[in-house]
Amino acid sequence: MDPRQKELAARIAGRRGAVRGPFRVWLHSPEMCERAEALGAFARFDCHLPTHLRELTLLMAARNWDAQYSWNAHVHQAIEAGIPRDAVVAIAERRDAVLGCEADQAFYQFCREILDDHFVRDETFARAHAHFGSKSLVDAVGALGNFTMLGMCLNTFQVDLQADKEPPFPDVRGYARVTPDGDVRP
Repeated sequence: MDPRQKELAARIAGRRGAVRGPFRVWLHSPEMCERAEALGAFARFDCHLPTHLRELTLLMAARNWDAQYSWNAHVHQAIEAGIPRDAVVAIAERRDAVLGCEADQAFYQFCREILDDHFVRDETFARAHAHFGSKSLVDAVGALGNFTMLGMCLNTFQVDLQADKEPPFPDVRGYARVTPDGDVRP
C-alpha cells in the first residue's frame, strides 16, 4: 500500500477494529474508500434512525443484493438491537416480515417499496412520515443507498464469506443463484 492507503487503513481499523470486507476492495481507490467509509460510518453510527432500524436497512439492502458477507456480519447485531428473529428469517427467505410495532412495520414497508418497486406509494410514505419525519426518512434512503453500494461491491469483487459462517440465503450459493430445481446459474 502507498502512504495514503496505509493512512486510511489505519483509520478504518481504528474505528471498525480491522480492515475487512469491502474496505479491502475500496482501498484500491483511496478517494472512493474515504468517501464510502464516511458515508458508511454515518449510516451505521450517526444517522437519525434508531440502531435497530439502521440494522434493518442493512439487512434489507444486503438481501436485496444477495450480499452474504454483509448479512452475516450484521444478522446477529440486528437481532440484538431488537429486530425479531422471525422477521430476519422472513427477510432471508424473501417473505413478508412482521416487526414488533406499527412504527417499525411502517418503516419496513417504506424500505421494502424502495428496494422492490423503486418508488414509494403515497400512503406508505405518509404512514412512515407520521412516525419518523423527513429527516429520518432522508437518512433511511441514504442508508439504503450506502448499503446497496456495499452489496454491489461485495458481490462484484466476490469478497469471501466469513470462514465460520454458513451461506444465509436459500437461493444463493457462492456468487450465483440456485434455481428452484437446484441448478446453480451465474
